[in-house]
Amino acid sequence: MDDLNLALKNGDITLPQLMMHWADTIPDGLAVREKDLGIWNRATWGEYFAKVRGFALGLHAMGFGRGDRLAVASEDTPEWLYSDVATQALGGMTVGVYPTNPWPELSYILKHSKSRVIVCGDQEQVDKVLEAEAADGAFPDLELVICVDMKGMRGYDRSRLKSFDEVVQEGLDHASGHPEDADIFRDAVLAGKPDEAAVVVYTSGTTGPPKGAMLSHRNLIVASYPLIDQFNLTRDRYSVVCYLPLCHVAERIFSTILSLMIGGEVNFAESIDTVQVNLREIAPQVFLGVPRIWEKLQHSATIRIQDARPTAQRIYHWGLAVGRANFAKIEAGGQLNAAESARQFMAQILVFNPLQRFMGIDKVHCGFVGGASISPEVVRFFRVIGVPLYQVYGMTETAGLAFFQNADKATVGATGIAAPGLQYKIADDGELQIKHPSIFLGYLDNDKATAETVIDGWLQTGDVVEQLDNGEIAIVDRKKSIIITSGGKNITPSEIENALKDSIFISEAIVVGEGRNFLGALLQIDYDTVGKWAQAEGMAYTTFSHLAGLKPVQELVAKEVARVNDAFARVENIRKFVLLKKQLDHDDGELTATQKVRRNVIETKFKAEMAEIYG
Repeated sequence: MDDLNLALKNGDITLPQLMMHWADTIPDGLAVREKDLGIWNRATWGEYFAKVRGFALGLHAMGFGRGDRLAVASEDTPEWLYSDVATQALGGMTVGVYPTNPWPELSYILKHSKSRVIVCGDQEQVDKVLEAEAADGAFPDLELVICVDMKGMRGYDRSRLKSFDEVVQEGLDHASGHPEDADIFRDAVLAGKPDEAAVVVYTSGTTGPPKGAMLSHRNLIVASYPLIDQFNLTRDRYSVVCYLPLCHVAERIFSTILSLMIGGEVNFAESIDTVQVNLREIAPQVFLGVPRIWEKLQHSATIRIQDARPTAQRIYHWGLAVGRANFAKIEAGGQLNAAESARQFMAQILVFNPLQRFMGIDKVHCGFVGGASISPEVVRFFRVIGVPLYQVYGMTETAGLAFFQNADKATVGATGIAAPGLQYKIADDGELQIKHPSIFLGYLDNDKATAETVIDGWLQTGDVVEQLDNGEIAIVDRKKSIIITSGGKNITPSEIENALKDSIFISEAIVVGEGRNFLGALLQIDYDTVGKWAQAEGMAYTTFSHLAGLKPVQELVAKEVARVNDAFARVENIRKFVLLKKQLDHDDGELTATQKVRRNVIETKFKAEMAEIYG
């Protein structure tokens, strides 16, 4: 194990080699669980290996090999992992496609990546491929479409469409009929090199077409190792729920990379909509959430307590008040006295423990948030109720992780210290620049963008940061997102937007004002929360648009905006806002697949709303 730990620390091993290691050493150990028809089905490391080997042999039989690309367009399933590792075992690269991507984005990625094979999760994803071909022309490199769930596809042309299980069986049959190929899989795995490209991750494309960032095995393993080292992650202390898209580098780290590094357990949620139910069923030990997930967990507790009996509500608010007061004292460097410790113990028993169980995070010994900026109040809430929530910072081009908090460095609102061995500097304009073995290999077939992003070995992150006295950094905002008003004042919109989203009635906030003489905001109400409020007030409504247009709803949100304005300087106040009559949507081009707002299209997309604010 010492040799393995050294290899992990230095990145001197590949992901398929790790998979084979666990299959050889703990073949009966639990690797994967997936819920199907209400039952959690298990797969051991031996079964994991068998599926990967069979699929890899099937790809090999069709001529797939080193340097080739395989795309995956699917919800999270075990087959996603099997396809990923099998592709890498043959020296190929896996190209993730978000299952929410509309066909034009899928078409762009398939053509740009020159993928020879695509694995689709179901009929919907296969139809996107066919629709893209019909509307956008054939994919010259695409030879085979593989589908995991063949339901509803009996009448489809099968000339180049196969099921996942068919490819696995063909691979096994080919190997049995060709003795010379019996060991081809193990030979290919052992021949893998850590610095070979393993995956291509297409960036969200908030400011233009997505770029394919190539990441090597070493990039991914070196970036992930600090979490193992700092948080003592072992097989016995690692179970996760996989629910974010696996083509996103953050989910890949937690559900693929770390699992392969320590032999940990991955549980597949039924869907992102059932995450909270699945969390309660699994009670994971480690949990990663993007800000929106943590916000939803907090809001669900807030809404749930509103329906509780008055006595339960009083106990809940008493417990939160005790926790907040004690946390503030500890945060300021103080220590709790005997009376405060006693009240904290009672609050933990009566409020915090039941709250954690309701959310399904009562077994979490380290929780992480990353992927976008998060309100400090959300982080503070979870720490108050006893969940060790740490902020992490990274990007696709750093293989996911560059800075992280731990028990000793966990300032609310900051994002931690540099990973061991990482060099960084802050430019005169505040931009963070990084140098580390986790820095990506470059953008696929885009030398110009690579040269603009990595200069003299330093990655230009595009993020403006501040250095704190304790060594942590705090993200100010994306460099391109900072607003400069007509008076020359630089405004950081994310801080204001996060404060607005602290309200349970506001799900999205976009602060505008570039070149204007005051700030405005486009706000999206939380449909469930505001709808519940409207019903309690005796107001009828039919649609999201109808609800957002009600005058009492406008007045409700206006109070929330006024509350936020009181916390900021006058120049940072929202003078006018408009409630959006539709929910922002990825299919309409307003959000990226990771639910980040595409700021470059907002003012164009919502011209009427902008005119309402500025005339």
